[in-house]
Amino acid sequence: MSSSEENVRLAAGDVELTISPRNGCRIESLIVGGAELLRQGPRYGCFPMVPWCGRVENGMFHDGAVTRQLPLNAPPHAIHGTVRDLPWRTARKESAGAVFTCELGDPWPYTGRVTQMAELTADSLTLTLGVETYDESFPAQAGWHPWFARDLGGEDVRIDFSPAWQEERGENHLPTGRRIDPLPGPWDDCFGMPDGVSVALTWPGRLELTVASRAEWAVIYDEQREAVCVEPQSGPPNGLNTHPRLVTPIDPLEIATTWSWRRL
Repeated sequence: MSSSEENVRLAAGDVELTISPRNGCRIESLIVGGAELLRQGPRYGCFPMVPWCGRVENGMFHDGAVTRQLPLNAPPHAIHGTVRDLPWRTARKESAGAVFTCELGDPWPYTGRVTQMAELTADSLTLTLGVETYDESFPAQAGWHPWFARDLGGEDVRIDFSPAWQEERGENHLPTGRRIDPLPGPWDDCFGMPDGVSVALTWPGRLELTVASRAEWAVIYDEQREAVCVEPQSGPPNGLNTHPRLVTPIDPLEIATTWSWRRL
């Protein structure tokens, strides 16, 4: 097994983080004070979403006058990008930090590079994503899809956040383009937070964790019994079509999120 395939383990105080480069640079485990915060399993943990987040309608997007077709991995749509299914390379590793890279290419119709950096302390985890192009400019999105455990051995987690709006969800599971007042959960919905993402998860008597980002969008998903998801991302679902953000040779896409926690 080469070093690029080995799991990377970081530690700070009583916090342990495990990242699997070969499994899409997925965070497989985040243990704080002996408690595993992420749902376990090869499809769960926390994975980066690049070069798009959520669903792309019918797997099609437009780049100027050119229409691009993506594989329909969640028929009738394409979902969550390509890099979660690709092997990554460990570019640098220290005791509490690491940097990983992944090459963009088929089935994404452009070449480029994605970089993920993880920085761990006893009280926080900061993740940073960068998306670069080698040649042509292209529209892109970036974000994360963490699966936080609903139960840490006590009461279920509580979700607290104050979005400016909710994207109305159509029957095709995509935003209609209409912004509405936030509705009560359960959710599989995108919310707008123009002052930055801030979502608090509280496991009563155990831990409070805040997901923060300068990004202005977050998808909240809590329809499963085992986990809840808080997904900071650079644009809404189907954003390659509705909110395209071009990555150019002189203007890469960068996004960061910090998870900070305190024991209760």
